[in-house]
Amino acid sequence: MSTSSASAGLGLRHRLPKPSSLGPVIALLLACIFFSFQSDRFLSIENFSLVLQQVMVVGTIAIGQTMVILTAGIDLSCGMVMALGGIVMTKLATAGGMNPYLAIACGIAACMVFGLLNGLLVTRVRLPAFIVTLGTMNIAFAITQLYSNAQTVTDLPSAMTWFGSTVSVGDVEINYGTVLMLGLYTFMWWGLRDTRPGRHVYAVGNNPEATRLTGIATDKVLLGVYVVAGLFYGIAALLSVARTGVGDPNAGQTENLDAITAVVLGGTSLFGGRGVIVGTLLGALIVGVFRNGLTLMGVSSVYQVLITGALVILAVATDELSRKKG
Repeated sequence: MSTSSASAGLGLRHRLPKPSSLGPVIALLLACIFFSFQSDRFLSIENFSLVLQQVMVVGTIAIGQTMVILTAGIDLSCGMVMALGGIVMTKLATAGGMNPYLAIACGIAACMVFGLLNGLLVTRVRLPAFIVTLGTMNIAFAITQLYSNAQTVTDLPSAMTWFGSTVSVGDVEINYGTVLMLGLYTFMWWGLRDTRPGRHVYAVGNNPEATRLTGIATDKVLLGVYVVAGLFYGIAALLSVARTGVGDPNAGQTENLDAITAVVLGGTSLFGGRGVIVGTLLGALIVGVFRNGLTLMGVSSVYQVLITGALVILAVATDELSRKKG
């Protein structure tokens, strides 16, 4: 083989995606093929639109969770913080009579405050992220129940439910919240891949000590990651309110585990420094497709949770084997 041919072959191999990165795509395709044989309604455009609507909240939370996991951390509080943000914005707009747009901003800000608290405890007090977020998860839950008196908030202004409405594209109804979620993924794909702060996030997760020695303020990076994650939890709170039409104090009970599952299924390593945000979107879709397909098959929700748990264990085991081989 000539030198030019070998160089061309080497260049082609570098342009091709790694086999490990194709795992989420293959898993999603296999799931779609399986459920298409189980239900005639599964492959309909309306059903796929429904799946996207069902995953838009968890998918948005998973963006923030991806950033945290890329730094070798984890955030167990994301679901409860989202619920708190939803209650804050809906209570301020209804019982408080606040301008709905300002109330939305306050709800998102409340989520970012929890992100700041998580980040400060991790970076300043040097507590493990698992313990910190386990504690703030319970704190957020308690505040949500106390502030709402454990009552659902109804009669919301239209500004808070707009993202739950749909627009017709041909014969398909697309949810505005879905469009926002996809836009956020596009922005974060660019941000993590092509900007200096994004590369710093990967560097901190890969080797924090070596990153610190190069002059990067690792604590500032970590603090920023948790605050930005809180921002995404606040946006998810708005999407949850828009989708359900109420402020639900009992929301977020399983969203933390669903978000972590989406991140891990998408190929992001729990050991940090490795993963892509597009994989997280695929992971969220895998979870959504499984639950939607199993529902169409008439499978009990208990078994849906069981299968989701088995999927995340399989994904983590695959990640561990890949890391050891590397």
